Amino acid sequence: MKLPVIQDAKRYTGLYVVDFGDHSAAGFTAVEVAELLESEKYARVKVYKIHNASPDGKMELRGVNNDLFQMEAGMFFYAADEPTALTEYKKLIGLAVANAVPCRTKVHLAKLDDKTYLTAMIYPAEYDEEVSRWLLDNGYRTAGAVEGGTSAIQRYYQANAEVLQRHQLLPASSQVHLSGEYLLAASRKALVR
Repeated sequence: MKLPVIQDAKRYTGLYVVDFGDHSAAGFTAVEVAELLESEKYARVKVYKIHNASPDGKMELRGVNNDLFQMEAGMFFYAADEPTALTEYKKLIGLAVANAVPCRTKVHLAKLDDKTYLTAMIYPAEYDEEVSRWLLDNGYRTAGAVEGGTSAIQRYYQANAEVLQRHQLLPASSQVHLSGEYLLAASRKALVR
């Protein structure tokens, strides 16, 4: 794969490179990659996330499984009783009000059984690393056990937990996402943004 020459490569960290086979393009958002993968024409392209970039234009890329863009992931914070779980739920929402989450995220206060409550964060799987970093950077801590990932979300849905409260968190991103014909036109360029 031949990458385009990128000036100010650092600003591309967190974005994606798509290898279309005959050319590659850099600077796609996760939302844009997901839309490309939904099309029959681009369903089998190769996708890489830009993890680090240096001033000289070198970039560290990591391959991303295309299926990831069709999945959800989650972080689950367990509590032994409802008052503790409610405190954790409110603390997480308060944190997100002060420091926006990296992506659209659903938060549930849920009851699994008479002794198990939890606060669930549910988000697109391609943001798993960013959500984990957001939690760490903002010092979010709980008293109970924690689990996360794509298999954890499957277990949560299979458990048919009773959702006691729910909240939608939105990112503060000013990033404009291309779609439709604009996205298709951008896919022919070496640099999307």
